[in-house]
Amino acid sequence: MKTTKALWAATARWGLALSAALASHAAMAVNSLPGGPAVNQLDLHPPVTQIAADQRWLHYFMLVICTLIFVAVFGVMFYSIIKHRKSKGAKAANFHESTTVEIVWTVVPFIIVILMALPATKTVVAMKDTSSADLTIKATGVQWKWAYDYLKGEGEGINFVSTLDVAHREMSNSGKPAPTDDYLLKVDNPLVVPVDRKVRVITTANDVIHAWMVPAFGVKQDAIPGFVRDTWFRAEKTGDYYGQCAELCGKEHAYMPIHVKVLSQTDYAAWVEGKKKEMAAAADDPAKVWKLEDLVARGEKVYAANCAACHQANGKGAGPIKPVDGSPVVLDADKGKQIAVLLNGQNNGAMPAWKQLSDTEIAAVITYTKNSWSNKTGQLVQPAEVLAARK
Repeated sequence: MKTTKALWAATARWGLALSAALASHAAMAVNSLPGGPAVNQLDLHPPVTQIAADQRWLHYFMLVICTLIFVAVFGVMFYSIIKHRKSKGAKAANFHESTTVEIVWTVVPFIIVILMALPATKTVVAMKDTSSADLTIKATGVQWKWAYDYLKGEGEGINFVSTLDVAHREMSNSGKPAPTDDYLLKVDNPLVVPVDRKVRVITTANDVIHAWMVPAFGVKQDAIPGFVRDTWFRAEKTGDYYGQCAELCGKEHAYMPIHVKVLSQTDYAAWVEGKKKEMAAAADDPAKVWKLEDLVARGEKVYAANCAACHQANGKGAGPIKPVDGSPVVLDADKGKQIAVLLNGQNNGAMPAWKQLSDTEIAAVITYTKNSWSNKTGQLVQPAEVLAARK
């Protein structure tokens, strides 16, 4: 009796603990993100491309076949164990190879494999067909962000870097992020594409292996330094769709999201026009001579968008990331050393190359670091010096 009461008491305690855990989870829960992860998601993402729909169908098709095989094999096995057990007087048969059995268990698996291989092969071949694309975009993985270059089609010539929103990084650093639907998925510059157009994505990387993945598109392609890979998608619905780098690429791996904004053809054309005007306005003449205070102000923005994630806003660095505040390279009177670090990277990619930044942006961020925190050098770097170092 005492044992029964103790069991009931233990069960009650476990029940209360589970209820508390569920209540806590519910309190922290956020809404499902359209085009992204859903709360308590178990299934694949709702597909918005034909490839993703085919992948989902294949998933269930294979699951059904495997389930039927499981039921058939274990059904026969347990039937034989129960039906022919020794306690019922069954005696083991004594026979050698059966030609019929040999043929059956060769032909049946062969048919099953063919049934599985045909639709799978069709889908895989379609996934690799990047021909006749309406738009070609290069996605370059950089620790830890994505650089996009529109190479062909409407928008050709547009390029930008997509980085995790600073506010989300600060939320993560606080250790107590507020409930947010797009937590660690919001970026400053999403990739923008038109609906119902075939978009070819060329992937590569500047430092280590990354992977460009958007589940709703059924796309996952490695981005490997020194190699060019490609994939494609044709989004059938407008909206915002999210993914992440799917290859463990270093300590900031969790902060490398992908946001693709699919617009109607009209809205996309308007975005292209606006983006090109924005780029033209932002294009700086590398021959322009800047004042120290203007370069520092410009450099502060460049640093916040590209450098603060690793080196921190205070320039102190963290863990293996070296500090900028008090750095010998930054304080060195030879400005060429810091220019070379930003253009070429160092420490086997631990500090990535930043060639994708303009000459003015590199000059500005170097000038900012040389004149911020305790680095009061009074030195400035002009864009022309960066341009000369590129050659």
